[in-house]
Parts: sequence; structure tokens; C-alpha cells
Amino acid sequence: MKKEGYYSSGEFARMAHVTLRTIRYYDKQNILKPSYVSDAGARFYTDEDLARLQQILLLKFLGFSLDDIRDMTINDTDYHFMRDSLDVQLKLVRDRIEQLQLVEKAIQDTSDAIQTQHTIDWNQMLDLIHLTGMEKSMKNQYQNATNIAARIKLHSLYSINKEGWFPWIYSQCHLQSGMNVLELGCGDGALWKQNISLLPQNIHLTLSDISDGMLRDARRALGAGDSRFSFATFDCEKIPASSESYDLVIANHVLFYCDNLENVCKEVRRVLKPGGRFLCSTYGNSHMKEISQLVSRFDERIVLSANKLYEKFGRENGAHVLEPWFSRVEWISYEDGLLVSDPEPLISYILSCHGNQNQYLPDRYKDFRALVKKKTENGFHITKDAGVFLCEKVTNLK
Repeated sequence: MKKEGYYSSGEFARMAHVTLRTIRYYDKQNILKPSYVSDAGARFYTDEDLARLQQILLLKFLGFSLDDIRDMTINDTDYHFMRDSLDVQLKLVRDRIEQLQLVEKAIQDTSDAIQTQHTIDWNQMLDLIHLTGMEKSMKNQYQNATNIAARIKLHSLYSINKEGWFPWIYSQCHLQSGMNVLELGCGDGALWKQNISLLPQNIHLTLSDISDGMLRDARRALGAGDSRFSFATFDCEKIPASSESYDLVIANHVLFYCDNLENVCKEVRRVLKPGGRFLCSTYGNSHMKEISQLVSRFDERIVLSANKLYEKFGRENGAHVLEPWFSRVEWISYEDGLLVSDPEPLISYILSCHGNQNQYLPDRYKDFRALVKKKTENGFHITKDAGVFLCEKVTNLK
């Protein structure tokens, strides 16, 4: 007997303009399971399943394998997640359009050169090969952007401190007209997008990241026409700027990813003006500890992070790292916590972590979701132990 709000496999296939064979294949491959299976074995789908199928079909169109799609879409029925996912997919489509336009131009330029010069410009051919190979990085770009969106969403929905992390970070910068500012690891530019109305007009900000994809997102978010911003791709261990160039350098949750912290601190100190400030954020060993405890209770094999980033640069040891290079090293805590009342954003956050959770959760996803749902029914409290080190450059250090 058909349940209200559910569609049979045939109805679902017709609504989605795909074959019934496709629906059955996605079911068999654990990419799109039915929301309800009757005692007789009949499979039924919902509107949420239709939204998920939309994402699957788009990712397939963009060239992702079914294995990739399975990893990318394990938890995407929550409407918050779906909205963010659609935003990320839109960025992905725009990236593909930009790449194809570059490939088109490279092909045309190479063809024109052959026609007019009757010879092959091998530099152009190498550029063409590079451009056609750019799509290999799209999976990583998609996953990185999706992971960042999942983490930001959890904090924005359930933070007890309503000021928000990025407005609070901005308030610690104490920006003034005429300043020259460098941000290391700017990501998608969220710090500035959320505070754009507060920025002085007479200020210059250089946003840098090691990822071209992140910088592309930052340009889109902030607009190419805002002359206050410039963008640069580089590794923060080697900053391509003259000595004593900046009044302020910002590194928001960046330093614990750097291979050589001594080189980074040395470079930051070099590019800071005398009296310039270095603002770098991190967190302590109790940050989000309840999430790790939750997954460990479900499956003790799951580790959400192969490396404890706070051990490299955290609240407990950050001053020791910074004091040889800067004076007035001061820790300022961001007073906050999370009170999570819905399971899906928390699950999305867990799946975004850099651990081994995706090896164990997909096969037991329904059980895990049931556990998280029970935990969040009356509000699930999560500790936040984050803040910034605020440092000042002096001239009498080594």
C-alpha cells in the first residue's frame, strides 16, 4: 500500500526524467537508497530524495565518478545542507565554464598560430595541456568548499555567542584608514564579506591563499571592482612582499597547517612595519571535544583528525612559538559554545573532518543518524576553546 508523500520507483523515475533502470542502479550502488521499503519489497521515494537525485545527476554531468558522488552525497537531505550544497555546485559550474573558456581560447590561439606561422608553438601546446588537466583538481575543490561550508554552517546555526566568529575576529583587528593589511590563508574571503560595510574606504587588503580555487571564490564574494582588495597565490613560508610593508598580518586558523612555523614567523616579522601587529587564531585541546567523544562511542575505530592540529600550534603552546619573534604576545579568548538541536548539520560537520570517518559511517549511516538525533533532541552542548594571539613586532629581536 502506497504511503502519502511517497512516490513509487516508476513515478520517481518519471518525475526526474530518468529511467527506472537508473533508479534501481543507484539503489544497488548505495548512492540513492529509497526512503521506504514495503514488506513486499516495493521501493518508495520522497521529495528529499528528488533533491538528492538532482545533485547526483549534476555531479555525474560534471564528470565525477559514482564512487566520488557516493562520498560527496552521503548526507545532504537537510535543507541547510542542500542550500549550501547548491551554492557550492553553482561555484563548481562557474569554475568549469571559466576553465572551458580558457581551453577554448588556448585551442583557438594554437590553431591561429599554426595557420599563420605554419609551425607549432610548443609553449602554447603546453599551456593547452595544463588547462585541459585542470579539471582533475575539481573533486578536491568541491570537497574543500563543501567541508568549509559544513563547518561554518554548524557554528553559524548553533553558536551561543551571537556576535559570530568573523565579526569578532574583525573587531580584534582594530582597522584604521590608511592601513596596509595582509591576510594569509584567506579561504573564500568570509572575514571580509561578513564585515564589508565596516571597512574604511582608504585601506588596502591583500588576500592570499595557497589555493587558486579559494582565491577565485574570494574574488567572487567580494567583487572584482573593489579597489581596496588585491589577491595573490603563495605559500606563507615565502611571502612575495618587501620588508616592512604591512601594518597588520592576519592568519585565521592557518598556522597549524604550515610545515615550518619558524619560517612563517620569520617572514611575517620581516614584512611587518615596526610596531606592526600579527593576529593569528587557533584553538585549544578541549575544542569541540564532545564531537570526538560522540563518534568514538559509536565506533572506536573512527578518528576525526589524523593530526591534532592544536599540538602543532594551539592555545597551550602558541605563545612559546611566537615569543622568539614578537613581543606582547597576548591570548584573547572567544567566549562561545554550541548548543546543537538538529542532527543533520552536526553529521555534515563530522563528515567534513579530515579523518577516517568516511570509511566506517556510510555502511552504518542510519544507525549513526539515529544516535545523533537522540543526542540532539534536548540540545547537544559542544565546548568551544578558540581565540587569537595578538602579537607586536619589535626591532630588537633576532
